[in-house]
Amino acid sequence: MKITSAMGKEEIYALVAKELHEMFEIDPSRLVPEAHLYTDLDIDSIDAVDLVVRLNQITGKRFQPETFKAVRTVDDVVNAVAQLIRENNP
Repeated sequence: MKITSAMGKEEIYALVAKELHEMFEIDPSRLVPEAHLYTDLDIDSIDAVDLVVRLNQITGKRFQPETFKAVRTVDDVVNAVAQLIRENNP
């Protein structure tokens, strides 16, 4: 499913959580907004690159590398995706 500007944060969160679960086999119960990608979910830098590539695919937009460097939690990912969509679809 593609993420669009018509989606709210809850819908974006659901899609991000689904992708994290499917890509990295993370138990859905661990995918809470405050979960830290690296320490809580064991996502490493290569996994993070894979996630960015996947998010680029499902948004149809391109994350700037510096944007994703600041991402630490699942909620940060959701906020980054929401911001990317808003910036490209005012």
